[in-house]
Formats: sequence, C-alpha cells, structure tokens
Amino acid sequence: MILILNLNKMESKRPHQRDFPDKLYYKIGEVSAIAGVPTYVLRFWETEFKKIKPKRTPSGQRLYRKKDVDLVLKIKYLLYNKKFTIQGAKQHLRGYKKGSEEKIPAQTLHEIRSELENIRALLMLKEGKK
Repeated sequence: MILILNLNKMESKRPHQRDFPDKLYYKIGEVSAIAGVPTYVLRFWETEFKKIKPKRTPSGQRLYRKKDVDLVLKIKYLLYNKKFTIQGAKQHLRGYKKGSEEKIPAQTLHEIRSELENIRALLMLKEGKK
C-alpha cells in the first residue's frame, strides 16, 4: 500500500466552518441565514448550550459575536451531520478547545510513518542507481 499525501491541497477549514461577513455583531436573522436553521432553533440552542451567549440590546434584541456564530455552526454540524444527540454534542464541546484539531489515531500515524520511510528508501535506491 502506497500512501500519497498532498499537503499543498489540504484545507485548514473544518467541515462546519463557513465564510460569512466579518462584522462585530450579527442579528438573530443573520445568524439564522448563515447557519441555515430557523430562529426558534437558535433560541432553543441558547437554553441548551450555555456557551452561546448573545449580547442583548436594551430593546431585547440578540446580538451574536463571531465566536457565537462559529459555535452555532459547530453545534449544527454535530447535530445534523454527525448525528450527535444534544447531550452528546454538549459532552463533545466540553472537550473541544478552540484551535485544537481532531486527534489522529496512533495506529494511523504509525502506518503513515512506515509508508513514508518506504518511499524514502525507494528514492534513495533510485538515486544510488544513477
């Protein structure tokens, strides 16, 4: 088995991340459009996920920060794509730290290293024949 890695084409984005306007605050309707969920779902998630804390205006309007929108997108990904329960998503987010990537199993890393060593040995043999 030969494993070919193309590091140049790898994207730094995770599946739940999207591009959205860079603003200081977003209204609930804007967050609803970005995430693709109704506003009542966002209000429900606020009660279930304590990390979502939109600022309130004096008139009671919710204003979400960029980190809130990112968290909403992460929650949507976990619930809709990964099929987590709300409790499972809560547990996952407790262990989730900003900027941390998902861990690659040690066995997979060992296999990748082994294949890379094989490729290096083949290249060195090819160089020696020239």
